[in-house]
Parts: sequence; structure tokens; C-alpha cells
Amino acid sequence: MTKRRGDLDLDAAGRQMHGLMTELYPLCRSITGQGVRETLARIAKHVDLQVHEVPTGTPVLDWTVPREWNIRGASVRDPSGRTVVDFADSNLHVVGYSTPVRASMALAELREHLFTLPERPDWIPYRTAYWAETWGFCMRHRDVEALEDGDYEVVIDSTLEDGSLTLGEYLHAGTTTDEVLIHCHTCHPSLANDNLSGIAIATYLASRLRGRETRLSYRFLFLPGTIGAITWLARNEDVLGRIRHGLVVCCVGDPGPFTYKRSRRGDATVDRAAAYVLGRRGVEHRILDFTPWGYDERQYCSPGFDLPVGSLTRSPNNAYPEYHTSADDLGFVTPEALAESLDVYLDLLDVLEHDLAYRNLSPKGEPQLGRRGLYPSIGGDRAGDRQLALLWVLNQSDGDHTLLDIAERSGLPFDELRWAAGQLLEHGLLAPA
Repeated sequence: MTKRRGDLDLDAAGRQMHGLMTELYPLCRSITGQGVRETLARIAKHVDLQVHEVPTGTPVLDWTVPREWNIRGASVRDPSGRTVVDFADSNLHVVGYSTPVRASMALAELREHLFTLPERPDWIPYRTAYWAETWGFCMRHRDVEALEDGDYEVVIDSTLEDGSLTLGEYLHAGTTTDEVLIHCHTCHPSLANDNLSGIAIATYLASRLRGRETRLSYRFLFLPGTIGAITWLARNEDVLGRIRHGLVVCCVGDPGPFTYKRSRRGDATVDRAAAYVLGRRGVEHRILDFTPWGYDERQYCSPGFDLPVGSLTRSPNNAYPEYHTSADDLGFVTPEALAESLDVYLDLLDVLEHDLAYRNLSPKGEPQLGRRGLYPSIGGDRAGDRQLALLWVLNQSDGDHTLLDIAERSGLPFDELRWAAGQLLEHGLLAPA
């Protein structure tokens, strides 16, 4: 049976997101370079993306925008001339930001530049050297173990020169300037769960908002990790006061249980909403306290900004064996897991969008709901959710309690409380606070 959410076919959405990941998977992304630009160009087919280029050498908080890295190819040939590693086979084979190399060297010297996973001998690790001028190759451990003594020809056809850092941004304007920030990182090469699943979910959410009227504004950021968020924050301090809620999206395509990592504040509305949504869905999940490690929630939650930004993943970073290896491929993620993640994100955004406080305009005793058609004409039966929702909203709407407050206290579904608020507004018993 097709899974639906209103007008949305979730099964089809899962397939579309997996298709976007398949399209982006071969591109060699890093924190700078043509791979990032091409990735953003593909996203821009779905979203009205603004692309910003920040020149090398630009000071950004305590950092400086680095030189731009691009790579055309790389290989290692053994003493017999056989190619034992080729960048064309996997863009994980080269350590990210490797400097250009064209040399002949003994196996002992080459080994100092080889990275493997002895415990996973058939997997290629993912390694980077963004801030140190060095080079290296990542290989399957079994292939390295088979290398014979002798001289090897090593080529890395890369450039590291002045250029720019490329940032992608899309702002969906709501009826208010209060914003939800949604961030994903664009700096990883062929890794499916980390980072392409986050890109796919963020792109789908952004495209779904097109043409829809919303109360909140939604700012989508497609940025390279760490330096991208730091650069965006340095350039946008004037808009940070608008951010009411934020989510870092990543690792949402694997079949693992959901994990929500709270913001630094710990009790921000987004933290409570995520816990409420996951709890109401009855799915296996974990709620973790904030730690200054992981993805770019740590930049948004640094003490000088302290933005209400959490992170909703499935298996979190560094918590599944395939993390940062060639095993994090398109077969590791599934359209079904992507669809379920999308559904959870939509639930969460619905709560944030409609979480308002109201004021009861008839607060002394219960108003007579029956004559307004809001109460059964025959009494004595057990109260249903909708009847209870009307009474809870009336009782708690003192201007200070929002619908999420009421949902947490009453245990009723948020959608029922939202319906009740709409009915009471329509009958003149409620007003926005």
C-alpha cells in the first residue's frame, strides 16, 4: 500500500530523493572547488538557490577562507607498471586537499602516505587534510598488504590555489520574519548517508515549500562543514536574531533508529518539539544532550551565538561502522528510510509552524460550546480527543502557553489541538496572544 501524507506520496518522494543522491554521488566534493559548485548547480534545478563565492584569504571569525582545491586525477603504479590505486575508481582514494605529487618512491616511503582500515580490509576510508599541506591515498587494507617491494610511480593531479569558498542558500519568506534554519553540509565526496541524505532531505523540503504560504520563514543552508558555517555566521550576524528554531540535517537515509541531539540550550522549542514528535510516533529513538562535537550545530550553538539549533539524524555520526568509509554507498541508504525521515521532518516543521499562544476571550468558566455546535447535543458519553482538545485549549490559553505546551501537558495529538484552536478562533472564543 502506498504511504501518503495528505497530498504527498511518501514512497514516490523516497525514490525521488534517492534518485537525487544517485545523481550527486559521483561528484568529488570538498570544502571548496568545482565539485561543490556542480553539486549546488544540480540542487538549483529544484530550488531557487543563491550561490555566494567568498574569496580565499577572507577573515571569518577566528578563521580565514582557505585556498581552493580541485583534482583531475590520481594514481599509483607498482614496479611492474600495474595501476594499484586509481582516483577514477573512487574519489575516496585520495586524501581530501592533497597537494600535487608526481614522484617515484620506494614502498617504505609510500606507506607513510597510505591510509587503511585493518579491521575492515575491504573498505576504503575517507580522510582529509584541509589545513596541512600534505598528500595521501586511502586504500583497501587487503590491497596494501599485497603490495610488493620496489619503486612506485605516484601522481596526484591537483591544484591548491587562490579561489573561493562556495555557499548555497535559499530563503522561503513567510508572513513573519521569524525563521527556521535548516542546514546540511556539502563537503563530502561519495558518501551517501553522510552527507547526501541530508542534501536530499533539505532539497525536498525546500522545493515543497515553493508556492506555499507559511507563517515562519525558512532559511536553507547548503554549506561545507565547519568553515562553511563559520563563514556564513561571520557574514550574517545581522539576521541571526530572526532565527527561532534550527535543525542540522544529516545521516537520515540509513535504516537505524532516529536520534535527536538537543541544542546547547537544551530546552529550546525545537528540542521539545523533536522529543514530542518522536515520542508521539512511537518509533525507536534516542534523545541526546548537546555536545560540542559532531556536525555544524556546534558552530550555531557556540556561546557567542547560542542559537536554538539541534540535529535530527538516524544513526548519528561515528556511530555506525560504515561511517566515513566506502561502505557508506547508495546501497546503504534506502528510499524507504528517506521517506520516513522526510515524514518525521514534516511533522516537526508542522509543530514549529503552528506552535502559537492564544488568549481565551471567555475565560470565566467554560463558554457554552453546545450552542455553537462544538459540543455533542447528547451528553454523558466519554469525552473524545476533539472534545478534550477544545477544553484543553480553552483552559490553557492565557496568552503564555503555546499549543506545544498544551500538547505536552495534555498528551493529546498536536493536530487535534491545532484543529481545536481553529474552531475556537472561528467562533470568536479565542484570539492570537
